[in-house]
Amino acid sequence: MREFPFELALCAHLEATTDRLVARQIGGGVRAPSNRIIDVLCVEPGPAFDARTKLTGERIPAAAIESEVGVGRARYWRSAFDTSPEYAREVVDRAVEIGFFERERRGGREYVRQVARYPDWFGRLVGIENKPDLGEPGDLRTQLRKDVSLALVDEVVLATESYVTRAHLNRIPEEVGVWRFDAGELEVVREPTPLESDEAGTELVEEHAGRTDVRVVSADEKARRRRRMAERAYGKGWRTYEFPACAEIAPREGGLPYCRWKGRVVNPARCGADCPGHDPADPAEIDLDAERDSRTPWVADPAGRARRQAGLDRFRRDS
Repeated sequence: MREFPFELALCAHLEATTDRLVARQIGGGVRAPSNRIIDVLCVEPGPAFDARTKLTGERIPAAAIESEVGVGRARYWRSAFDTSPEYAREVVDRAVEIGFFERERRGGREYVRQVARYPDWFGRLVGIENKPDLGEPGDLRTQLRKDVSLALVDEVVLATESYVTRAHLNRIPEEVGVWRFDAGELEVVREPTPLESDEAGTELVEEHAGRTDVRVVSADEKARRRRRMAERAYGKGWRTYEFPACAEIAPREGGLPYCRWKGRVVNPARCGADCPGHDPADPAEIDLDAERDSRTPWVADPAGRARRQAGLDRFRRDS
């Protein structure tokens, strides 16, 4: 199975069989977040998850959460941020837009406060590396060693469609769990070993010929990054695609993009007029947010809160 359809099928399965929030393509580094992208991130609801669902269905910018803006006395917006005025302005506007901040004016100045205290809403994070075909492992071993060494997530799992041999298991870190996922059935080949996510870790930042640059990442840095990852996953989910303008593409259970001409789930971003089966038509009508809302604990439109779909490139500092 191609990696994209495998990833979507696994996400749909995890969403249907667990109470975890499932998201795709989440930055999994601290000093260099984009150096490691986690294929699938599962976020377990924490003690105050219900309070988070009442705030907004969107990702809350990290700068808004980490600012000096609280729920008590409203603060002058500029003095509440340790960043450039331009970025602070952008963050305030976005936080107001999604309903996390409310603002008022006094004497020509703008003041803001949180509408509710930011809750302790998530528990364990599970990072999943997808490799449907273990016959083409690429740099799999190095990628998994990065995850284990940094221990930013609580567990690391390798998901594959291949039959898993002892030789395969011996080539990956022993802390990594292994799942075989095939035809909608998930078999746990090896349970993951819990990682020390609340302690300092070591991050591989850059590789050169004959040299590898690493950085020690403190427990506090990891905690901040974990919150950003959880927020990113909360707002993003895994249905981050749009249906193409082709009559052959129709939604399957859970909103999977199924191509009748090819007889399988496809990557909609690669659909186009150059496909021999392309049949121009309006895209299939489906509300992917509604699909997620109906199948998970996530709430798209909390009562009384604003919601507007944001582009995926908004607030890149949080990604």
